[in-house]
Amino acid sequence: MTTAIEVRGIRKSFKDLEVLRGVDFDVAPGSIFALLGSNGAGKTTLVRILSTLLKADAGTASVQGHDVASAPGDVRESISLTGQFAAVDEVLTGRENLILVAKLRHLKNPGAIADDMLARFSLTDAGGRKAGEYSGGMRRRLDIAMSLIGNPPIIFLDEPTTGLDPQARIEVWQTVRQLAQNGTTVLLTTQYLDEAEQLADRIAILHEGTIIQNGTLAELKALLPQATVEYVEKQPTLEEVFLALVGPSSSSGTERNAS
Repeated sequence: MTTAIEVRGIRKSFKDLEVLRGVDFDVAPGSIFALLGSNGAGKTTLVRILSTLLKADAGTASVQGHDVASAPGDVRESISLTGQFAAVDEVLTGRENLILVAKLRHLKNPGAIADDMLARFSLTDAGGRKAGEYSGGMRRRLDIAMSLIGNPPIIFLDEPTTGLDPQARIEVWQTVRQLAQNGTTVLLTTQYLDEAEQLADRIAILHEGTIIQNGTLAELKALLPQATVEYVEKQPTLEEVFLALVGPSSSSGTERNAS
């Protein structure tokens, strides 16, 4: 399979508000693909379409070779979705949260699966504690671990570090890198420029419902001329590229209201 995710001409409107206006991109298997955009750009709406939670008005999309419109069941078996806020039961321990998900997926040996995931995400020592006592980074790692039970080949991470402190963000970044190293395809939405710069193999800038640029970090930096200061060559940062492409902020949170 040459592409894990293929999106062509996706459009979506809510009443008179056009949120997505013909989105196209591909995601290679085992890569980290970042959708970078401001609030209201259409990121969450697009993820909801790809995860079969929302139907597009036009266009096509396939995930792991399955069409999201005609084969939603196959798509759901191939993916995991982690939303903007950790969906853990804070009354249960970390291990109990994992066991619960394994049982819901009708998997054998849920206790062994839980222990394996705790070890994989460096949570073994905290496995017997209530999730409500976890730090933000630990809670998010547990949330991702729960999403990966059953070994889905593709995971959607919708703004996974929203509201986390710098140390917790770094912990989540390390987890995401490990996922890709283990062969999981990651589609990451973010409004943080440094997050896309640190993690992504490819970055697509989503602005006002369309992809205005898509490429590697080096390709995006090459869009702006290099500057020299006192004979020292300086490459543009991703932030400079992003602001040059989208212009002044025009976001008004329409995506969240529309969704």
